[in-house]
Amino acid sequence: MKAEASPMKAEASPMKAEASPMKAEASPMKAEASPMKAEASPMKAEASPMKAEASTPHIFMLPFLPFFYYTLKYNHKDHIPFEVRKEEKFMKKKRILFTGGGSAGHVIVNLALIPVYARAGWEIDYIGSKEGIERKLIGELEDVTYHPISTGKLRRYMSKENLKDPFKVLKGTMQAWRIIGKRKPAVIFSKGGFVSVPVVAAAKLRNVPAVIHESDFTPGLANKIAIPFARKVLATFEETMQYLPESKREYVGAVIREELFQGNKEKGLAFAGLTKEKPVLLVMGGSGGAEKINETLRESLPELLPSFQIIHICGQGKVDPAINESGYAQFEYVNEELKDLFAATDFVLSRAGSNAIFEFLALRIPMLLVPLSKQASRGDQIINAKSFAEKRYARVLEEESLTMESLVEELQQLKEFAPIMIDNMKEYKSEKARESVMEILQENMK
Repeated sequence: MKAEASPMKAEASPMKAEASPMKAEASPMKAEASPMKAEASPMKAEASPMKAEASTPHIFMLPFLPFFYYTLKYNHKDHIPFEVRKEEKFMKKKRILFTGGGSAGHVIVNLALIPVYARAGWEIDYIGSKEGIERKLIGELEDVTYHPISTGKLRRYMSKENLKDPFKVLKGTMQAWRIIGKRKPAVIFSKGGFVSVPVVAAAKLRNVPAVIHESDFTPGLANKIAIPFARKVLATFEETMQYLPESKREYVGAVIREELFQGNKEKGLAFAGLTKEKPVLLVMGGSGGAEKINETLRESLPELLPSFQIIHICGQGKVDPAINESGYAQFEYVNEELKDLFAATDFVLSRAGSNAIFEFLALRIPMLLVPLSKQASRGDQIINAKSFAEKRYARVLEEESLTMESLVEELQQLKEFAPIMIDNMKEYKSEKARESVMEILQENMK
């Protein structure tokens, strides 16, 4: 991995020196504010389904939009609008920039696309946070230059940190603007998460097309804020189209990592120290693990191990060294060997993050979903799980109802109804999603 830090300090002095010209030119800014308002109006017209999820953070950002729009739209050295400045010619190789982070779900689709562009000889950049999981996951890729920027966190609750976040977002937007100007990507692909907001906003200011991919049934807060700045918004669920602007929306389906189809069952069993004697239950609680699922599963081991062998991916720092049961293997996190573990899996117990459940669907693994509760989220996993249950791809057990007894009962039911689920899963085709996304990126290149 190559990393590039943003030269914020080095460029701070010219901005100070030119404070007075910026004051003098404040009046043109009023004239330019109206296009930004005009752009927002299409969203207003179609925002009724999303109104209920309006949130404090982006309200705090609104007073800063005119300021950073003016600051970034004009070259701070000579005040010439960048649209009329002579652009340098693009390099012979085409360049694409990816963004997205905060959780593994905001990185996985990028991980599915990056190898394809790398094999085709593209120059690849990635803008992410300084310490997020995206830096770890993307850092393992040799063909990607990683650029860390400042980010705020998009909270749905009142906090004094909300007052600081607009300044972090503003700083991140300026950093992203400089990176985009230096690297000159032909197109930007955003997978969402709070780090993506400054990048998509800066892309708009640089006049570089940005394409957003929304994984969940209803759009997340970061993507809602970024949509006005994007050229296209792609949906994983067909039902999501009703929440997106008509002029920008397009249904593509789920983008699945191609290496997941190349797993080896024998290698997976050997890695986990298991045999072929009993079916394998894979338990996953998302990239950070799930405390309630971990606790309930471990309490249920005496009831479950006679029927299943269990692979438990429990999250960083959540392995219990006191448990040493035959047929039970626990790991903090698995990356390279995950495809082999999937190949060895007969059933899965999981949270209901969109990327994960679509991977299980593509691999035709019957699933029991325990979605993150509304107390801990905006409820997107509950909607995702309900959609899969209605299509008979999965069974659902609400976290509030999760006990040792209910878990054992639901897993036995999962085992019984698995053949029906697998038949239903055969109707879903995932092969075209990745190609559709790449075609859309090609069509929208600068």
